[in-house]
Amino acid sequence: MKIKAIITSIALLTSLAFTAPVVQAADGELYVPIPSYRVGPYAVGGTGYFGGILDYYNLLNMRDGGVNGMKLVWSECETEYSVERGVECYKRLKDNKGGAVFFDPLSVGISTALIETGRKDKMPIIAVNHGKTAGQRGDVFPYYFMPGINTYDEHSIMMHFIGDVLEGDRSKLKGKKIAMLFHGSPYGREAIMFMDMMCKKHGCEHTAIEVPHPGNEQQSQWLKIRKMKPDYVLLRGWGVMNPVAMQTAVRTGFSVGRLIGNIWSNSDGDVIPAGDAAEGYYAITTHPAGRVAKVIDDIVGTVYKAGKGDLADKSRIGSVYWNLGVLAGVFHTEALKTAQERFGPKVNSAQVRWGFENLRLNKSDLDALGATGLVPEINITCMDHVGGHLAKFQQWDAGKRQWKVASDWIEGDVALSQAIIDEGAEKYAADNGIKKRDCSNEDDRDNFDL
Repeated sequence: MKIKAIITSIALLTSLAFTAPVVQAADGELYVPIPSYRVGPYAVGGTGYFGGILDYYNLLNMRDGGVNGMKLVWSECETEYSVERGVECYKRLKDNKGGAVFFDPLSVGISTALIETGRKDKMPIIAVNHGKTAGQRGDVFPYYFMPGINTYDEHSIMMHFIGDVLEGDRSKLKGKKIAMLFHGSPYGREAIMFMDMMCKKHGCEHTAIEVPHPGNEQQSQWLKIRKMKPDYVLLRGWGVMNPVAMQTAVRTGFSVGRLIGNIWSNSDGDVIPAGDAAEGYYAITTHPAGRVAKVIDDIVGTVYKAGKGDLADKSRIGSVYWNLGVLAGVFHTEALKTAQERFGPKVNSAQVRWGFENLRLNKSDLDALGATGLVPEINITCMDHVGGHLAKFQQWDAGKRQWKVASDWIEGDVALSQAIIDEGAEKYAADNGIKKRDCSNEDDRDNFDL
């Protein structure tokens, strides 16, 4: 009997070790999981982005008592930018503290893998400035949001920049050879088909060249580029791939001034490790680097002054990825506020979905938040889960170790993008037996729990 009791006790203890009790959030709290990546080849992006988010959350908690009286609470889970680990983190955290209100993994692979899971769980999946581009259609993807710009916006803006700014006229794209060096991941491959269509429209030649994860070896790819002699190379990189691309380009005799980086190849952490090889490098941006908005001063004066800042290296305050994290924090919490205006302070994930879909930020809103100059205006609707479609360009000055603005706002090829988005969304709906929403009723205030 004693042996049986001991065995039973061991079994119980083992079960408890692997099934931790779910901690309930207090009445005055909203729970947000942080699926971060602070280690590995993409850590510079992860530490900056999630650091900016947490610094903004802490600002609201410390200065304002939270979001409309609700303290933001969180727990962190390391994904290492792995789809499998990201999905595991989602499963582990989604029901913690009474239930998460949204999930933002900063990964095309992870966010795409969770599209249908988010729909089933009524959990908003957030992918700022990236994601499955067809997901812009909220009538097909009600729980998937990509605030900022989508992949097609991004690449058409890059092509318009080459034509309008670097060549002086968009008609001069005709006959140009364009290579795209892309990260070997779902994120990297997302732009291939669209670039083919852009070059078909403008009479240029497009060649896509894959760089396997993580991207620290590119010699064969740049030898291929050297042989094909493209006029421009678009860099759709991530993490260590980006400085290696600049350094290898210089070694093979390609001018870095003709290397155009995408939204995930535009940070200080991409160019500084490249040293002098990064001189003259262009990259697209939806937000500038530097301490460009009052909200950044507020974070420094409130959070870091109290020793609560997330960044160990304070010199990264105002860096591109940290600024993007602050931008994301603004989107997150303003969507929470929008939901609270309708449903009350304690909101659940389905209600927050409605908040994201009705997120509107104009200049006066941004002025009030102290975010003017950092966060773009945005208008998310049922049919448009992106909400913005403009970007600028910045150029790196290696001597001064700083970015300088290299263009005004440039609009993407929205018409071409929309046609492909519509085709992709319609096919996805048909293939998956999804009944589309009627977005003509998007102002119906009862239409939130989809």
